[in-house]
Amino acid sequence: METENIRQNNNPSETEDIDNRLEWAVDEEQKGERVDKHIAETMAVQSVSRSQVQEWIRTGAVTVNGHSTKSNAKLAIGDRIEIVMPEPEPLEAFPENIPLDVVFEDRDVIVINKPRGMVVHPAAGHPNGTVVNALLYHCKDLSGINGVMRPGIVHRIDKDTSGLLMIAKNDLAHSSLAEQLKEHSVTRKYTALVFGVMQHDKGTVDAPIGRANYDRKLYVVTEKNSKHAVTHFAVMERFDEYTLLELKLETGRTHQIRVHMKYIGFPLVGDPAYGGKSGRTLGMSGQALHAGVLGFVHPRSGEYMEFAAPIPEDMEHALGILRTR
Repeated sequence: METENIRQNNNPSETEDIDNRLEWAVDEEQKGERVDKHIAETMAVQSVSRSQVQEWIRTGAVTVNGHSTKSNAKLAIGDRIEIVMPEPEPLEAFPENIPLDVVFEDRDVIVINKPRGMVVHPAAGHPNGTVVNALLYHCKDLSGINGVMRPGIVHRIDKDTSGLLMIAKNDLAHSSLAEQLKEHSVTRKYTALVFGVMQHDKGTVDAPIGRANYDRKLYVVTEKNSKHAVTHFAVMERFDEYTLLELKLETGRTHQIRVHMKYIGFPLVGDPAYGGKSGRTLGMSGQALHAGVLGFVHPRSGEYMEFAAPIPEDMEHALGILRTR
């Protein structure tokens, strides 16, 4: 049985500002550009307007080489641009009568099987229709540790990832589950269909993850402003051009599996953000990633509990197509 261990920088630097700071250097092609125009074009994929950039510059949120700047200032090769993103305006979450696939529930914890396409908590682009909106309707009490926008939310899975999610119904449960996540003792196993035929039967990707300096919404393997990230993988099945994997998270960074799979050359099917081609030829409407197994110690009883949820129908259909080829 072949095993592959992929590591990069075992002691990456970490900063508290990684989630609200952007920094990059100007290259030769960008020299002479106005600061406001350059930033707006760099962040166009995030729908940031030039007027918004000018407001950031006016309030001092943008610096060039560590100093405040003007919108019409011209850039030189090697200039370092830094943006400290302003905190978003607080939103208010409202209960919505949205059906939940409840796998387990008691007075402390609720475990749900989240469908692909559903956002976990409200944000500027998704004020409603989220897991939190549904939970506020379904549950009378949720932990308030994470505030009014994320009641009960201990961890997240991406909008386009389906699968198991645990929610705390009180602060006692929240503290216990959060500590288990911090200690990496929670069992989190995913099933993924990736492009390419992986030769190794199992292995580990140990590579730090941080925000991409070209797009704040994306993440990359990087040594700068990054956090330790470890993903274990094992081959479940091989096809002509694809591999079905079981992936176990040791850490839980944003987009971790998607970034690590791209990094080693096996992007997820249907993941446009990280290089995965469309899965429409296999009948899939989204990315082929499912959080299928979740295990943790119950906060009150101390009993270890583990839950499983089958992969979505379209993902099962895609595997059926590949098996008959």
